Amino acid sequence: MRDDQILSVGIDLGTSTTQLILSRLTVKNFAAAFSVPRINISKKEVIFKSDIIFTPLASQTQIDADAIKRFVAQQYDKAGIQKQDIQMGAVIITGETARKENSSAVTQALSGYAGDFVVATAGPDLESIIAGKGAGTNELARKHRQNVVNMDIGGGTSNLGLFSDEDIIDTACFDIGGRLIKIQPDSHQITYISPKVQQLVSELGLDLKVGNTVTTDQLQPVINVLTQVLENSIGLGEKSPYFDLFITNHALHPENEIVGVTFSGGVADCLNDDLPADEFRYGDIGLLLGYTVRHSSIFKHKTIYPSVETIRATVVGAGSHTTDVTGSTIAYTDGILPLRNLPILKVSKSDENLEASDLGNKISEKIDWYRVQNELNNVALALVGKHSPKFADIQRYADGIVMGAKLLIDKREPLIIMVHEDMAKALGHSLYAKLPEHYPFVCIDSVKVENGDYIDIGEPVANGEVLPVIVKTLVFG
Repeated sequence: MRDDQILSVGIDLGTSTTQLILSRLTVKNFAAAFSVPRINISKKEVIFKSDIIFTPLASQTQIDADAIKRFVAQQYDKAGIQKQDIQMGAVIITGETARKENSSAVTQALSGYAGDFVVATAGPDLESIIAGKGAGTNELARKHRQNVVNMDIGGGTSNLGLFSDEDIIDTACFDIGGRLIKIQPDSHQITYISPKVQQLVSELGLDLKVGNTVTTDQLQPVINVLTQVLENSIGLGEKSPYFDLFITNHALHPENEIVGVTFSGGVADCLNDDLPADEFRYGDIGLLLGYTVRHSSIFKHKTIYPSVETIRATVVGAGSHTTDVTGSTIAYTDGILPLRNLPILKVSKSDENLEASDLGNKISEKIDWYRVQNELNNVALALVGKHSPKFADIQRYADGIVMGAKLLIDKREPLIIMVHEDMAKALGHSLYAKLPEHYPFVCIDSVKVENGDYIDIGEPVANGEVLPVIVKTLVFG
């Protein structure tokens, strides 16, 4: 098989900004002659980075889908690309934008602009994973063999993703960002204060309100609290009385040691040693927040690593399709295939060795990462498994999975299990015995996936012995 090149697009609709990246992917067959094809991406090349615009809103509750469509068309034109040249792509909708009433309408508006979109509405936990991988934090954790956290400080939220040996082990999110207060760059007049900051302003007794002109000194008490909460979020300093106020969903578990820190998001480009003279040039408090974080205890007490990407960390280069097939030891129930665009939730190696009840708790906690607007989405649960498992290992895995996936089972979502090692048939039989009668499930092996991937599972082939699988890897800029 000759090497093929594929053009793909990624679009990130965030709380504050929208941007696009075009990537050229080289696809190669790594299998020996006369064996099952093993198609993988051999090269990823970003060929175009778009302008970054403020996410266009038709109202406070609706995204301007037409404006998004015009932006994408303009950027294709700028890149010299026809939309029919695009074979695949991904739209990632994050932060406050994911909670807008018509986020699905945006997807429909963009449907003609890529061959086959992976569409992910990312809640705060999934956004933490995506941003951390985009910043390269997972690679740093593996390389330095230590726990490294990425702090993705955007316009509305700060998403934390803690990595250990390339595995995501914890996430958190705080309502802290550069656009919580908006300010006219020329007049220095306040045009917006977020509800939580408004509460903070009242409790601190500050004279800050919409319509007032403002100085850096007047804003500094607010900035100091936001910075202290960020310090607290990774275990530094005396706990702020406002820490709990700014938690979006949950904080990091305190028992996990944090050695290194990376920064991404728009504020990561504002971590300046000196405060610029025109500190309100972006129409917000981003520069002031970045300057204060730069001089915080985070930089004094943690190892700071450079990020691969900052403001572009969450933008996805492509939804690159790598075609694969499952191993021959599979188990599945009839009538539930095909399945499309399931996000992968990969259990970390350390969690896999836990007792069944602890494994179940870890799985349950991580499944909840995929909850958006209190709606739980189905996931494909991925495990490495054991090369030569004992019967007790199979039972322990099955018990942990059934306990951990109770939220999905109660919703009667098909249970999708992927094991890297060749043990799916035995695990599938054990699951079958422990699941409710006639419960829909698929258990497959020999397919390598990572957190942040999405999969399609096709109809059975080869007399039902093999399932075709498309692994859509989100390729980060």
